Amino acid sequence: MAGAGVREFKRRIRSVKNTQQITKAMKMVAAAKLRRAQEGAEASRPYTETLQGTLARLAAVSYDVRHPLLDKREDVRKVGYVVVTADRGLCGAYNTNIIRAASQAIEDDERNTAAGVIAVGRKARDFYRKRGGLDAEFINLGDNVSYADAREIAQYVMNAYENGELDEVYLVYARFVNIIRQIPTVTKLLPLETPEEEVTESTRVIDYLYEPSAEEILLTLLPKYVGSQIYHAMLEGKASEHGARMTAMGNATENAGEIIGNLELAMNKARQAAITDEILDIVGGAEALNKAK
Repeated sequence: MAGAGVREFKRRIRSVKNTQQITKAMKMVAAAKLRRAQEGAEASRPYTETLQGTLARLAAVSYDVRHPLLDKREDVRKVGYVVVTADRGLCGAYNTNIIRAASQAIEDDERNTAAGVIAVGRKARDFYRKRGGLDAEFINLGDNVSYADAREIAQYVMNAYENGELDEVYLVYARFVNIIRQIPTVTKLLPLETPEEEVTESTRVIDYLYEPSAEEILLTLLPKYVGSQIYHAMLEGKASEHGARMTAMGNATENAGEIIGNLELAMNKARQAAITDEILDIVGGAEALNKAK
């Protein structure tokens, strides 16, 4: 029985060690992917901020500009949520936090409106498919975020808004801070609200000349702005995913090491107990022989 117990401990230790090797390898892979994803997210921030500033300057000199993406509807019947999650798990609470933020935003809407979800990622698709409210899905986009994919999603969202299928659209994603911190973020995507430019001494004296006109440039940039917002959210989400997976796999590797240590300690105790029992049996047998003599 004791030998069987030791063999069972050895089998469990071997199994945990195999798992530890897998989690360690996944951590290294996530670290390599994180470096590229983080560079992409950080590189997109200046472009997004510059585009916001350009729209703000154009809006300041454009009056009575009309565009379907700028129309605010008084009767809001259905609100769309573009939820950006991962296609895979094993990344801690990353997907759960984003879905919780989207669900909380839906619950906090007190206007008694219907909600439609545009899932970007398999985890959001699976969650809202079971609970209803899934309007569209974009999955299996890969680790390399493509602007073509973001443009396809943006085109679907803009068509749904212009056709009256959605009256407001919000973007839900995780903003990357570092490998241990990703902030679930909910931002309004449609109708577009042109950002207000911060007036400083340096910008007050600049007088821009626009060709062909500020109004035409503004109307051209508005659809591109929607695509850039979704693209930036996807880049931030991918960096957050890899950071969360790296942290989760690192913690799993450390926990596996602790489990192995506990199992080895328990195995050694079982082995020592078995040896002690055998010694006691030998001693007892020897004493019985001596008494028989």
